This record gives sequence, structure tokens and C-alpha cells, in this order.
Amino acid sequence: VQLQASGGGLVQPGGSLRLSCAASGIAYRVANMGWYRQAPGKQRELVAIISRGGNINYAESVKGRYTISRDNAKNTVYLQMNGLKPEDTAVYYCNVDTIPYANYWGQGTLVTVSS
Repeated sequence: VQLQASGGGLVQPGGSLRLSCAASGIAYRVANMGWYRQAPGKQRELVAIISRGGNINYAESVKGRYTISRDNAKNTVYLQMNGLKPEDTAVYYCNVDTIPYANYWGQGTLVTVSS
């Protein structure tokens, strides 16, 4: 199983980035797909999650700025991040769970918001 995340980088405050995470090698049906982040010295936190049927939840801190979406045919999840702030700086991880239940993490991609 491989979750390949991409799209991180350095961006100025107010800028945008789009993260992608493609899941491969998963034998079961992919259910929820999500993004988490971990800032230096902080615990990992949920950013956004989307079910196979399209139900979405966002962390309060990113509502109105981030948009999660997925392509079920490609087992790929996206995170469009607009209006980035310095406090959004973190390593972003994708996460997938399946039916029957199994849970997988991607390797993380660093997002740095700085002028």
C-alpha cells in the first residue's frame, strides 16, 4: 500500500497550494479520505475529511479557506488551500480508511507559509 502525497512547498501569506494524495495497492474499498497536519511542537490534527459519498467535515480553523475533494476512480484525494496563513505551516498527511476496516497514512508533505 502506498499513499503518495505531493503539492507542498513554500508560499507567502495569502497564497494558495493544492495537495494531492494518490492511494495505490489497496485491496479493499476505500471509504474515508482525509488530511491531517502536524505543526512543530503540536499534536497531529484533523484538517478535512471526505467520505466516499461526499460528506465533508473541516476543522474550524480552515473552513472557508480549504476545499477537500476526491476522485474515487483514481483513489485520490485533493486539498485546495487558499488564503494561507503562517499558522497553517505544518507537515500535511493524507489518511485513508477502507471497508473492511484498515487505515493507512501517507508520508507527509511540508507546507510552509512565510514571507
